[in-house]
Amino acid sequence: MAPIVHSLYHAATNTWTHIVADPQSRAAAIIDPVLDFDPASGRIWAEQAQATLDRLHAERLRVAWILETHAHADHLSAAHWLQRRLAAEAGAAEAPRIGIGAGIRAVQRHFGQVFALGSGFAADGSQFDHLFDDGDCVALGSMQIDVIATPGHTSDGISYHIGDAVFVGDTLFAPSAGTGRCDFPGADAATQYRSIKRLYELPDTTRVFLCHDYPAAGVAPTAQTSIGAEKTGNIQLRADTPEADYVAFRRQRDATLPVPRLLYPSLQVNICAGRLPLADGAGRTFLRLPVRAEI
Repeated sequence: MAPIVHSLYHAATNTWTHIVADPQSRAAAIIDPVLDFDPASGRIWAEQAQATLDRLHAERLRVAWILETHAHADHLSAAHWLQRRLAAEAGAAEAPRIGIGAGIRAVQRHFGQVFALGSGFAADGSQFDHLFDDGDCVALGSMQIDVIATPGHTSDGISYHIGDAVFVGDTLFAPSAGTGRCDFPGADAATQYRSIKRLYELPDTTRVFLCHDYPAAGVAPTAQTSIGAEKTGNIQLRADTPEADYVAFRRQRDATLPVPRLLYPSLQVNICAGRLPLADGAGRTFLRLPVRAEI
């Protein structure tokens, strides 16, 4: 069966949020939702998340899950914001659950130390409602969400296979853009190669929904490709690309890439399922910025 998919693009972070729905029951999942954030002013708002909510209302969908493909390093997750809004509409008993891969625990342990969050920070994934392991299956109305572990870009990467569609996070980009970088803590190019090869075992007609696209000026962003198109046309990893060649290429290229602009704000929020740090007595919220003084 083919799920219904609505894709919303956030140009400021080049991120796709996907709403995937069972056409029979109208049960839906939101995948990789985004908050708006201006680091210069410190302003965080929910224009993109509201657009996601508006689309859900327009399509009369009932959200069962809010799913993250990994702890993103380039945008703040709107998972918690959406969960609160949807719970207020439907009642707490029908609030959607926030899910992510079980590898989030390793990401939390690492960045808990980076941000000096101390012993009060729980690095056990409990900020999320459900942690997925490879091979897990959960219902989405009359359809099924099959979880495929796809680490490599990050240690917690997972893909969601639903009917004839798969949602791959940053593991794959459009064929002309290649694959996700592998230089974050816990990342590994050889691991990513094997993850992508697992995805390439899906039928060639499988629709591949991307988390990011970085089009040239005047070119529309790409939300969807296919397993067949990736296997034959991905400029960095085709079906016949040797692992050693890919690993060598990925390591060389990653050494030239800049640090993501929103790395520290994103991870500080995203390891907590989109929750901001608690406000102080004056109602102020602060994000930590580790600095490396070389003076």
